[in-house]
Amino acid sequence: MAELQVTERTVDPANSNGRFTISTLISTEDSGRTHYGQTDTVAYDSAQASHLTHNTTFYMRTFGYNTIDVVPTYENYANTRISGEAKKTRPTLSDLHSFLKEGSHLHPPVYEPHRSHSFSEGGTEEEASEGAAKTQGEPVRFGWVKGVMIRCMLNIWGVILYLRLPWITAQAGIALTWVIILLSVTVTTVTGLSISAISTNGKVKSGGTYFLISRSLGPELGGSIGLIFAFANAVAVAMHTVGFAETVRDLMQEHNSSMVDPTNDIRIIGVITVTVLLGISLAGMEWEAKAQVLFFLVIMVSFVNYIVGTIIPATEEKQAKGFFGYRADIFAQNFVPNWRGSDGSFFGLFSIFFPSATGILAGANISGDLKDPAVAIPKGTLMAIFWTTVSYLVISATIGACVIRDASGNVNDTIITGSVGCEGLACGYGWNFTECSQSHSCHYGLINFYQSMSMVSGFMPLITAGIFGATLSSALACLVSAPKVFQCLCKDQLYPVIGFFGKGYGKNNEPIRGYMLTYIIAVGFILIAELNAIAPIISNFFLCSYALINFSCFHASITNSPGWRPSFRYYSKWAALFGAIVSVVIMFLLTWWAALIAIGIVVFLLGYVLYKKPGVNWGSSVQAGSYNMALNYSVGLNKVDDHIKNYRPQCLVLTGPPNFRPALVDFVGTFTKNLSLMICGNVLIGPGKQKMSEFHLASRDHVKWLTKRKIKAFYTDVLAEDLRTGVQILMQASGLGRMKPNVLVIGFKKNWQAAHPQTVEEYIGILHDAFDFKYGVCMMRMKEGLNISRLMQAHINPVFDPAEDSQKNSEQPAVIGTMDPDALVAEQQASTIFQMAQGKKTIDIYWLFDDGGLTLLIPYLLGRKKRWGKCKIRVFVGGQINRMDEERKAIISLLGKFRLGFHEIHILPDINQKPRPEHVKRFDDLIAPFRLNDGFKDEVVVNEMRHGCPWKISDEEVTKNKAKSLRQVRMNEILLDYSRDAALIFITLPIGRKGRCPSSLYMAWLETLSQDLRPPVILARGNQENVLTFYCQ
Repeated sequence: MAELQVTERTVDPANSNGRFTISTLISTEDSGRTHYGQTDTVAYDSAQASHLTHNTTFYMRTFGYNTIDVVPTYENYANTRISGEAKKTRPTLSDLHSFLKEGSHLHPPVYEPHRSHSFSEGGTEEEASEGAAKTQGEPVRFGWVKGVMIRCMLNIWGVILYLRLPWITAQAGIALTWVIILLSVTVTTVTGLSISAISTNGKVKSGGTYFLISRSLGPELGGSIGLIFAFANAVAVAMHTVGFAETVRDLMQEHNSSMVDPTNDIRIIGVITVTVLLGISLAGMEWEAKAQVLFFLVIMVSFVNYIVGTIIPATEEKQAKGFFGYRADIFAQNFVPNWRGSDGSFFGLFSIFFPSATGILAGANISGDLKDPAVAIPKGTLMAIFWTTVSYLVISATIGACVIRDASGNVNDTIITGSVGCEGLACGYGWNFTECSQSHSCHYGLINFYQSMSMVSGFMPLITAGIFGATLSSALACLVSAPKVFQCLCKDQLYPVIGFFGKGYGKNNEPIRGYMLTYIIAVGFILIAELNAIAPIISNFFLCSYALINFSCFHASITNSPGWRPSFRYYSKWAALFGAIVSVVIMFLLTWWAALIAIGIVVFLLGYVLYKKPGVNWGSSVQAGSYNMALNYSVGLNKVDDHIKNYRPQCLVLTGPPNFRPALVDFVGTFTKNLSLMICGNVLIGPGKQKMSEFHLASRDHVKWLTKRKIKAFYTDVLAEDLRTGVQILMQASGLGRMKPNVLVIGFKKNWQAAHPQTVEEYIGILHDAFDFKYGVCMMRMKEGLNISRLMQAHINPVFDPAEDSQKNSEQPAVIGTMDPDALVAEQQASTIFQMAQGKKTIDIYWLFDDGGLTLLIPYLLGRKKRWGKCKIRVFVGGQINRMDEERKAIISLLGKFRLGFHEIHILPDINQKPRPEHVKRFDDLIAPFRLNDGFKDEVVVNEMRHGCPWKISDEEVTKNKAKSLRQVRMNEILLDYSRDAALIFITLPIGRKGRCPSSLYMAWLETLSQDLRPPVILARGNQENVLTFYCQ
């Protein structure tokens, strides 16, 4: 190989890149030498390492010598492509091990659009500051502070913080209020840890909560929760907007102003507000983020205003409303609960407060707009939970230490300290609220006045501004979250119709159509102006999301999948399970009927996706769990010996490509479905070693064909020099543990007379091998044949169904071919008799010899299926004419003990009668081309004459097997007499003794036995071991 030119670069051994430090392990004394005989020193700048495969030929000189093997690089594992640069993929195993195809490693795979000019996760994307200049058309990306923490904090804070937390503190007391806060935060924290684990287990794209759940648990649960979560966010926009509109209306009423009437004022203000929020969203994520920062600053100012207000000495007006500054006795009194009203209970107050702890998914919902979701989501979400928790605890403790529970608000209720007849803490401060306190008619105080924070604050309008900021920021966050989640769901095409809304616009791929849909839903609920009924359902939808996120983390951990490797380690699978259970419990504590509705909708959507079976594969933990269950159960089966009661016909079906012999597939698939194992085997013959990649591709398409046909079966192929060797491999290697085939199903070799005799020899050899391996055998013959490959214009296997030129086929066996992969799956499925309802026909069983019961068991299983359920099953057995009644009673008794429920039993007394002469002559003509005509010479001479032609029939073998031959002729006559109009015929397969019965004679028996019959004929023979029992142990 000619040496390749190498571009020289300056070595920078001290360089570090991203999260990893790159150091060069070259000693100083060796650094100036050439390596491996190369004349030029190979060096490179580690800062540019990620671009070596594109800008230089260094990748073709791994460690300094020429090879097509490549060093590890990010782009070999990424699904993204750098625009304007050619992709050079990792060489295939064939390139390294077998032979190198020209350009085989230069064809790029299918990529997703890359959002940065760097394909290194730890490269320039993370190092670039937020204020760096962006290239034209580059999308806006956010860090963990602006993108996640602030967004989550704004969504968590809401009107409950301002209007209900003081009231909850008065009812439950500071101690139980802290318990309520910490219990709520425990759920959200555990969920936050689960989100952190899931979001760091691989590259997170847009789609937020839906993306995290669907890629972890699969499309079934992910799709259902994604749809209701997007809808819940859309309705939550209306909820927060109405909260804002109600506050504005109340302010207008305080100043005696109104537009129309109270209800319509809410509608007008709400529609105008949500329209403005839509405009901010459509302006782009950058403008939306700026608006969120503004809201955040307003809320922080309102908090500072409140804290300052608690320190400022109380005015007389504030004292009349119950505010006296920080007092130890007020703190002590408010430390314990004082339940009042219908909501005066721990769980009642918990259900009111818990929605104020939600909102932790706001950052994850815009995962596609984050610079590094794996860092931003865990860090931002957990920090948001921490700071909002601190704010709740501080506000609860401070207001509980400053304001008494009951106050009249009347500045004239002052008394002299120590006066008689005054009750309560206010008496010590010179106020008498005894009258309204005893009658529970006070209008002020912590337990009566929802605006206590405004009253305590230094400047009341700032608290109102904080309420505005909390409601509008939450509405804006939901308005952005809903379309982002819905867009990802639409692109996955799990549900019909909604794909229209998945189209993105602009550099940020903004879901404009999704925004408009969310806007329409929000306006619709704003116009209702009564959300008290729908609000609990929305809270339950969010809790459904929390439960599934926690369960996703638990399930991924418990399955021990090698693909579960989150870089965030501070999580526990048991804590995640606890979070999932608690979330469901809280759903029912909040509103039990809303919880049932939410769960019902999830189950309905789950059932739809399970029914449709979308063609997606995301490597979910459900797949890993299914594998673990299958593995554990398969290993568990080895601990228990087989029992006749649990015998199942586990079939290895020699279909070749399954689409070539659909009738054979349908027959076995009918009685094995949901019952036992079915493996479709295909032997690849000839020069296929050079085309293994094509065979693997065809294998996947054959499985798709089986799935489309709704056949529950496995497909396996083996490469062998000839068919018999390949089938021997299949019979010995197929299956797993106890789940191994015990019945070989094969198609009848219809054109055996025209085929090369060696192929017939192989065919009969397969039957002998099956019996040697203790297999039962089922052979199927249909009048029109089984192989439809000629209709599909594909290559065929000459051993099963040879082409016309048998000599050519014998000299050069063809490789089993396949159709074009796309055409294979998309082709119209060929219809067979086993896919049709058979009505009130008969299934005739000719149980001529006791094979253990397999000849009876298969038609019994077939009769249990809907399409064959109306058929009458008739059993025919041989007998003597003078003992018909006795034999009939005996067989009826035996079948009765087997409890098979067969309808009719017939004894065939004329089975040993001589067949008609013309039928005997037809049999003689059938074997005539294969006879040696040796004149009864001795065995040594016969073997010499048969050398190279083992299928030839000697005169002695014809004579010895005459009775058996005539029996097959006679049985065919009986079949034509009794079963001409049957739907299906089962006959006990005659056995030819190995080494004593030539293959051509045996094939003549099978041909004679089953010829001229219109119904499909199944020749079945068990392995002479019982498969039926009438014992219960």
